[in-house]
Amino acid sequence: MTPMSPKKHQDADQVKAVSNRIMASPELSTLIGELAQAADGDINALVRGVLQSSINSGLAAEMDAHLGYESGDRTAKATAGQTNHRNGSYSKTVDTNYGPIDIDVPRDRDGSFIPRMVPKGARRITELDDMIVSLYAGGMTIRDIQHHIHTSYGVDMSHETISNVTDSVLDAVMQWQHRKLDAFYPIMFLDAIRINVRDGGRVVNKAAHIAVGIDLDGIKHILGIWVAANEGASFWSGVCAELANRGIEDVFIVACDGLKGLPEAIEATWPHSLVQTCVVHLIRNANKYVAYGDRKAVSAALREVYTAVNETEARSALNRFADSDLGKKYPQSVLVWERAWERFVPFLQFTPQVRKMIYTTNAIESLNSELRKATRNRIQFPNDIAAVKALWLTICTIEDKRALKRAKKAKGAPKPDKSGRIIEGRTTVGWMEALNQMIVAYPDRFAPYI
Repeated sequence: MTPMSPKKHQDADQVKAVSNRIMASPELSTLIGELAQAADGDINALVRGVLQSSINSGLAAEMDAHLGYESGDRTAKATAGQTNHRNGSYSKTVDTNYGPIDIDVPRDRDGSFIPRMVPKGARRITELDDMIVSLYAGGMTIRDIQHHIHTSYGVDMSHETISNVTDSVLDAVMQWQHRKLDAFYPIMFLDAIRINVRDGGRVVNKAAHIAVGIDLDGIKHILGIWVAANEGASFWSGVCAELANRGIEDVFIVACDGLKGLPEAIEATWPHSLVQTCVVHLIRNANKYVAYGDRKAVSAALREVYTAVNETEARSALNRFADSDLGKKYPQSVLVWERAWERFVPFLQFTPQVRKMIYTTNAIESLNSELRKATRNRIQFPNDIAAVKALWLTICTIEDKRALKRAKKAKGAPKPDKSGRIIEGRTTVGWMEALNQMIVAYPDRFAPYI
């Protein structure tokens, strides 16, 4: 083996020192920046430092679980009645895919502690960490992962250890959730899915709010995930304010469902935006009051409304439906469109290419369907942060799958995007034509950003 140069030794010691500080300091983002600087452009050194910190933290969590109390918690120690105690630690060098790292393995007085993350005698870290995160992102619960690892590899990893491994992505989640955004998005979609989260000793059905924006290049970006007890206009108002604080100065069109008060919340943040009620939501809401056998005929009649060439023709089509036998049979379906008319008509001023972009929030609902499949196995999340973490990991997995599909179709590697990996997946079909038509119709809105 080629011996390390003095400079390499110095760099390795510096990376180790910074990674150890990461475990003890709450200012993780600052320390991660220092770690990157210490690595001096060496990606492997950077990953080794983060991996070292993660493993040391996981081993400490294993010792906490073994003794039944955390280090320094004298009250819990007395309550546990444990005669066994911590007895320092010993250093160990293990090989990884990114080079050797030094870890500190904790010891106990009676020698009964058996580390699972780095078993005794092991000189190489396996890919268990990556596999745990991958399985968790795929929708498996911590207990399912625990069983899978035991049956597949014969390794008994504690619930706390697996949870700690998945928590290693929290810094990345927070950096993504608070990243700087573009000043202008031509189109934005707002929607929410329902998830079960433990809150105050009981399981609460909460709303995970998701925003997707299409930038000037036509790329769809997932702008963030927010969990709240209910999907309400007041909470959406806070979401819009946060997006504005992260850099969004203006949005041309915001497509959303017909939630009461939501358009006003959007316009309070971006006064010049056009708020468009999702046409598909209107059709669904109208069909709620229609017998199954009549839904096809009602949908056909309503199609004349949203495909009309202008507002006058659309109003005539709605009046014809209201005066028809179906309209008289289902007056509530007519009222759905009457009540949403003000937020529906902006859609009619655009060309078919632009209408195709905004008539439905399917751009976000397709993502939501993937998230629902991935979270279906989880009966509940322990807290809001765990829910956001799981949804973020699921999004990463979805994007990785889509990138592979695009690479296969293109017969080449996917091109990196300036925004990073968390995007909806590709440039919107027909985007440039639609963008040009929006710019011609509203030149003043686009001029400051192009």
